Amino acid sequence: MYQRTRYDLKQELNTIKASGLYKDERILLTDQKPEIEVSYPPGSTPRKVLNFCSNNYLGLSNHPAVLRAAHEALDRYGFGLSSVRFICGTQDIHKTLEQKIASFYQMDDAVLYTSCFDANGGLFESFLTADDVIITDAYNHASIIDGIRLCKAKRYIYEHADMRSLEQKLAQAREGVDVWDHTGLGKEPVPARNILIATDGVFSMDGDIAPLREIVELANRYDALVMVDDSHATGFFGPTGRGSVEHCGVMGQVDIITSTLGKAMGGALGGFTAARKEIAEILRQRSRPYLFSNSLSPSIVAASIAAFDLVSESDHLRTILMNNTRTFRERMSALGFDIIESVHPIVPVLFRRFDNDAQLAVSMARELFEEGIYVVGFSYPVVPRGQARIRVQLSAAHTAEHLDRCIAAFETVGRRLGVIP
Repeated sequence: MYQRTRYDLKQELNTIKASGLYKDERILLTDQKPEIEVSYPPGSTPRKVLNFCSNNYLGLSNHPAVLRAAHEALDRYGFGLSSVRFICGTQDIHKTLEQKIASFYQMDDAVLYTSCFDANGGLFESFLTADDVIITDAYNHASIIDGIRLCKAKRYIYEHADMRSLEQKLAQAREGVDVWDHTGLGKEPVPARNILIATDGVFSMDGDIAPLREIVELANRYDALVMVDDSHATGFFGPTGRGSVEHCGVMGQVDIITSTLGKAMGGALGGFTAARKEIAEILRQRSRPYLFSNSLSPSIVAASIAAFDLVSESDHLRTILMNNTRTFRERMSALGFDIIESVHPIVPVLFRRFDNDAQLAVSMARELFEEGIYVVGFSYPVVPRGQARIRVQLSAAHTAEHLDRCIAAFETVGRRLGVIP
């Protein structure tokens, strides 16, 4: 029975490989840190490289306090709960972490998930219906897109970070979706019951920041809710690490924040939704990924509590990270690399000035690996055509020497390939 399917899948895989989009996995032989040992291609002799493509923004993946908390929880609470939350899978530390997250974001409550993908997947359908409208940024993460698809609410897409486009969609939703959907004037307009604006706080491919202040102002004008996925900001962005919401000065003015525990906050897995009281409560009653997925393991929960404590007690790691980010951006721009302007530690190095941008991104990443720098090239359809890039990610764990070696390698390979003069 499998022969027909096997043939079709092999054809599809061959197409992916021919297009240069096949995703090889690099095998790490060490813990997650700035200098790692990698076997690539699989089976090759392992080599040490500097890691500049990890989400380990604060270097907490192997921080002693985080590891110690995980070990202690493993001894005290066991390996796993073998159950979902509402049956017998909630421990006191789960509630402690949720309260800590809610307080961190100045929200009424927070709900834990196994990932932010699940948090987004279980959000929209839990409280929005066919009478409602979701207005989503064109560049939003796949998890937001998939979550919206599971919901019966109407979906409008506004141009990336374009407030004029957003306001047009808001007016469209408020004036009556039936007329705007070309059903004719024979029926009374039916304005949306609830409107939700959904956006990433920081967009992962460009490292640019959503204009949240303007979004909140429009939401207030049109009586809409605002949801922000802050996965690439939680713990390290903003004056006290409270993400893009804090960076943009709208703390307490956003209705829903989803984010991850799997990036800056220890890097294992887990996600959450921090929200208004009634939204959080309805999620506990209806959100399918919450209701039907096992609880987060105790060691991850305890380690996440330790990570939030570290972030709340000191800005030392954030200061190092922002200094590394500023240094890297300035020096790479001075060399002539095409860098998207931002203040975020996601630093895309673009090849949009070249016709062979996709090939350059792949070739440069490969040669940088040979120089001891681990980065990955991205091209269409992961990013728009003509926008191929290498996405560099800085960490507080990177030293000045690490930055020097990375920039020197970029300069060497960039000149060799004609990317910079």
